Amino acid sequence: QVQLVESGGGLVQAGGSLRLSCAASGRTFTTYAMAWFRRAPGKEREFVATINRSGGTTYYADSVKGRFTISTDNAKDTVYLQMNSLKAEDTAVYYCAGKDGFGSTNGYAYDYWGQGTQVTVSS
Repeated sequence: QVQLVESGGGLVQAGGSLRLSCAASGRTFTTYAMAWFRRAPGKEREFVATINRSGGTTYYADSVKGRFTISTDNAKDTVYLQMNSLKAEDTAVYYCAGKDGFGSTNGYAYDYWGQGTQVTVSS
């Protein structure tokens, strides 16, 4: 089993930055793909970014490409999401997710989820 715990959310003004962290525990998961998803009020869960921890390959949703960066520190079993140039429409609960094998934009492909962290961007 893998446990995921997110942190780093908060309130920020539009144009500002936040860095989310996702700490994993429970087993070594260097072969896991990790991802960030988000759910805005009244909307469905949305893919944000994914990274294959073995090779570092990343993939982003078009809505965040060029503004968000996903990265991983395998020694710390932690995945990060650096969010720059934040917009009001980035307001959501952000969730970390993990799975075996390669990353996916489909949330149903992921086996492990964190509890989420709230990001609120004021305009």
